[in-house]
Amino acid sequence: MDDVYSMLLEDIGVPMYRQEVPPSSISRYQGLLPDALLQLWAEHGWCGYGEGLFWMVNPQEYDSVTASWIQGSPLEKTDIYHVIARSAFGDLYLWGENSGPSLCIFSNVSRYTYDPAERSPKAMGRAFQSFLLSFDRDYLDFNELFSKTKEKLGILSPDEIYGFVPALQIGGAAKIEHVEKVKITEHLILLSQLGQLHQYTLSDI
Repeated sequence: MDDVYSMLLEDIGVPMYRQEVPPSSISRYQGLLPDALLQLWAEHGWCGYGEGLFWMVNPQEYDSVTASWIQGSPLEKTDIYHVIARSAFGDLYLWGENSGPSLCIFSNVSRYTYDPAERSPKAMGRAFQSFLLSFDRDYLDFNELFSKTKEKLGILSPDEIYGFVPALQIGGAAKIEHVEKVKITEHLILLSQLGQLHQYTLSDI
């Protein structure tokens, strides 16, 4: 796991705003999230990486966001999901208790990707390592706006994301002139209410 974490730092960047994870949070998610993730929390905390491009987060703080996006969608009965990471622009990476790293919600465009395969408890550790290795700066950088936005607005605080105002779902433009720092929970719940969540299809690529 140390090698995988080192590769994460190499691909995305060093940590910032570290928050220690209390034992109560480790206990809360024991058996629900993979041991490898809980070990990472214990050793490295919840924090941002790469000057705030990518964040490992406290799932409990995102329960209302998860519910707002998933309730009433086809995903509601597929698994129980927990947000474990997010991007600077509000992309959400969720862990399914039975399916592992199976769901990503791209909040700015109300789209998601979904891998319905169930994984055995033994496979969850390997799946989490693969999850960490799947990220790089290009993948996380929405419309290649991160560096310019960071230079214009400054580095994000742990409770902020870069959001488009007006939102893309109601005709906003994915341009730096329309990006603001916004509070995570309020903005993501607002986005979830602006349009129905749809799965990415081949026609979207």
